[in-house]
Amino acid sequence: MLFTADTDLTLGHAAAVANTGPGPGHEDREDLPDLAALRAWFDRWEWTGRRPSGDAEVEAVHALRPRLRRLWSLRDEALVEEVNALLAEGGALPRLVRHGDVGWHVHATSDDAPIAQRIAVEVGIALVDVIRADEVDRLRVCAGEDCEDLLVDLSRNRSRKFCDGTCGTRANVAAYRARRAAAGS
Repeated sequence: MLFTADTDLTLGHAAAVANTGPGPGHEDREDLPDLAALRAWFDRWEWTGRRPSGDAEVEAVHALRPRLRRLWSLRDEALVEEVNALLAEGGALPRLVRHGDVGWHVHATSDDAPIAQRIAVEVGIALVDVIRADEVDRLRVCAGEDCEDLLVDLSRNRSRKFCDGTCGTRANVAAYRARRAAAGS
């Protein structure tokens, strides 16, 4: 394990949230269109605390996605400044908690805070670990053609290039077909 389990989970969640909305290669995609979808997302990722309660929270998560996406492109002082801004804006007050099957980990907002605020602050806390471990290069954009989904490379040898979608399979099939065509020539 490169980072703590909660950091790994939060980084994966940040990439997944950023990937839920429209963007390059997915202009018409909206995976969190309404409160029911956000609540299902909340449950699927096993968030604790107050459940999202209105359309304003859906809109706030939508508004957060570009900022999460931008974090993946920042490095050095620019990333540190943005992480510090996330923590300050969210009123981060770190505390150790333990619940469910998860051991001790950090929560940095009230359990009653709006979900977008909790996401932003938890991502900020996770990125503190990433920056301190000098592992920012593990925050990547999918290498798939026409895909700009975010990913976190938690592989031991830093070899992950593709998102969780079908991009890796498509690249492998294309490479196979290219090799076959070259062998047949």
